[in-house]
Amino acid sequence: MTSFINNYLTTPTVIPLALYIHFPWCVQKCPYCDFNSHSLTDTDPNKKLKDLPEKLYLEKLLLDVDHDLKTQPSLLKHPRPLTSIFLGGGTPSLFSPEGLSFLLSQIKQRFSFSPEIEITLEANPGTIEHGQFKAYFDIGINRISLGVQSFNPKHLKKLGRIHNDTDAEQAILEIKQAGFTNFNLDLMHGLPTQTPEEALLDLKTALRFDPTHLSWYQLTLEPNTLFFYQKPALPNDDTLEQIESLGLNLLKSFNYERYEVSAYSKKNSASLHNQNYWTFGDYLGIGAGAHGKISDPEKRTIFRTAKIKTPKNYLAKSPEALSSPEARYISESERSFEFMMNALRLSNGVPIELYTQRTFLDVSTLHPKINQLKSNGLLSQDPKRLSATPQGFKYLNTVLEQFLVSS
Repeated sequence: MTSFINNYLTTPTVIPLALYIHFPWCVQKCPYCDFNSHSLTDTDPNKKLKDLPEKLYLEKLLLDVDHDLKTQPSLLKHPRPLTSIFLGGGTPSLFSPEGLSFLLSQIKQRFSFSPEIEITLEANPGTIEHGQFKAYFDIGINRISLGVQSFNPKHLKKLGRIHNDTDAEQAILEIKQAGFTNFNLDLMHGLPTQTPEEALLDLKTALRFDPTHLSWYQLTLEPNTLFFYQKPALPNDDTLEQIESLGLNLLKSFNYERYEVSAYSKKNSASLHNQNYWTFGDYLGIGAGAHGKISDPEKRTIFRTAKIKTPKNYLAKSPEALSSPEARYISESERSFEFMMNALRLSNGVPIELYTQRTFLDVSTLHPKINQLKSNGLLSQDPKRLSATPQGFKYLNTVLEQFLVSS
């Protein structure tokens, strides 16, 4: 991470601002996925892209962001440059470079960009035509997050992925050939019937391509997914522990820093966008099902924006009707817990003064809980930082439970 962005994300006098843009369509829904994603159609896969309402959706995104600017006056009263833009999904790489170029140019007319803005595109190996990565690079996207999940054909099939191992490796090569020097590979472990040897081979294959960033996380069975209702045979706890131990040692030997629970990066390559979330920065969220967080320092309030989820309804509604019932002000107790839940995911935590600056709450009210956790060896003794010890990091859920306030 550059010094400019690093200081901007963690300087107590500034609340940074990012933009998240959600693209809700996928070629098909994966059985483990609990994100707001929707299959384009159940018809011939070769005709799926014809069902993508690209132009209409891009136009609605701009109406969406204009409405947020109108209804969140602090955004215009105290303008801030965007530190990052994240195009997530769903599968944003279903959208053409020409369409995304139009969108980004329009966004730039509405916001200033920080000098070293990070613009990330999520992509899947099975949804990229040959040469598309170069086109995305040419329009100003400077980071790719590729959803590989596994290089094992057997596991890819069980996960419902539409690509195979060859597709994944070819996509990574094309990312590098296109000029991207910053890219993330998404990998899951603890897959159905996966052995430690298979999990480690996935990681070794990814490392062969020298990514700047890896998201390496355990498969979990989330509610409202096919896997939750039709549970696959997952590895037992001993196997999962062995996979994690072997993987952590391997990543460390390749000089990847575990800077967050499931995020690993080379030096100066941590995700700016995700760090903004974890340091409780502000972000606009546009698109079907997107959430945002906007602070008003003068009123000392934080508003959680939320958009309706169904793509059909999102496209049909006027900008004034895009908000979902989830949009609301965040209570003080929620602010406190959310801040700690995010900040303590970072291996080095955050400066303690960020708590008051980003939540508008007095940190002294937390001192009894903080002191108790310190005495138990779960929080660092550093008086200037909020961070978990290695033991606290290992049992993070137990630490966070201390900050959870019952309603």
